[in-house]
Amino acid sequence: MIGLVDCNNFYVSCERVFNPRLEGEAVGVMSNNDGCVVARSQEIKSLGVAMGMPAHQIDPHIRRKCTLLSSNYALYGDMSSRVTDVLSQHTPHVDVYSIDESFLSFEGFEADTLEERCQVMRQQVRRDTGIPVSVGLSTSKTLAKIANHRAKKESMFNGVAMMDPNSNDTRAFLEQLPVNEIWGVAGRSAARLHTLGIENAWQLRTASPKHLRRHFSVVMERLVYELRGENCISLDDMSQPKKQIMVSRSFGRLTTDKTDLREALRAHASRAGEKLRRQNGLAQALMVFVHTNRFRQDLPSYSKRLVIPLPHPTDDSRELIKSAMAGLERVFKKDIWYQKCGIMLMDLCDHDNEQLGLLAEPISDEKRARNEKLMATLDKLNREHGKNTVRLGMPRKQNAWELRCEHRTPRYTTRWEELAVAKT
Repeated sequence: MIGLVDCNNFYVSCERVFNPRLEGEAVGVMSNNDGCVVARSQEIKSLGVAMGMPAHQIDPHIRRKCTLLSSNYALYGDMSSRVTDVLSQHTPHVDVYSIDESFLSFEGFEADTLEERCQVMRQQVRRDTGIPVSVGLSTSKTLAKIANHRAKKESMFNGVAMMDPNSNDTRAFLEQLPVNEIWGVAGRSAARLHTLGIENAWQLRTASPKHLRRHFSVVMERLVYELRGENCISLDDMSQPKKQIMVSRSFGRLTTDKTDLREALRAHASRAGEKLRRQNGLAQALMVFVHTNRFRQDLPSYSKRLVIPLPHPTDDSRELIKSAMAGLERVFKKDIWYQKCGIMLMDLCDHDNEQLGLLAEPISDEKRARNEKLMATLDKLNREHGKNTVRLGMPRKQNAWELRCEHRTPRYTTRWEELAVAKT
């Protein structure tokens, strides 16, 4: 049996742990630079604030009823680790799927005891971390995801829902569940399924797996088996390597200073290189782009992008930065107030299947091994000792491209100087 544990309104719940006055209030957490609402409490949903809505578009009358906070990822990441630690006390098989979701294997446990066990686990997570969670149980990951959705929405389950793949109740629920609400079925896949006459989860479950594999992929074939209760999807199936990697960010304030753009692009190229190495890939080209704020009609508008072929396929952050700096020199224009810059790694290929072009610069095996060892060491240090423990170039303080987070709460659990204060 498999369980999916999902933290309810995770970001908002983390804020409420350290500020109980937010309980029952309409609370939203905003994205980087306080741009859009990316997490919502049930109360703010009821006021009609949609996911992804720009903060400045919220009606002032509604905004006065809301508390909008800046993202506090250091706090959320630490609270996520604490939740996982509690889950690990109930089963040794915990696969973290995202910052607020984990799959648990209950292999070897008696099925008729699981609902009670999971209720105890929910209570312990709430007691030890303050985070409310819901649990979905079934024989496959896809059905466990669906069961978790029911645990959240249907109060009769009291936070823990179990779905027997062969029960009439499961069939009735799948018959009214649209295919685009199934885990792993994106909008385009759902549209193609509709053309085949498959509109709900039960129709997908009873479709021919081989037929769907010919039209889609092996992942869609496995989804059919998953809906029948057979656990055959690994988490790697749901996170395919990216074909492009983009890292960009809006500045906290507009700038005309090339040094600001240079520092930002250096950080973005380093981050992109880290992501590229994580998926064991190499980039063959890099795109640099800059642009102004299109909503500022009082300032000159400017947008420019440039694709730069790399001398040879690489995942070396130093080479990516060097190319990004060369690109900046060609797209930068003086006396322009820039609002955003970024890079995109393109023409990605697998590290183990690298193909050199006829005009590619040769690189010796010794130099290649040395470079790979250096990048691996860099990634290990940042992974084990924290982000940006070692980085290529130091940014200045108070630079324009730093995030704007005017409403961020203290990082209570990761900074000594921001510990919660008890008053008597």
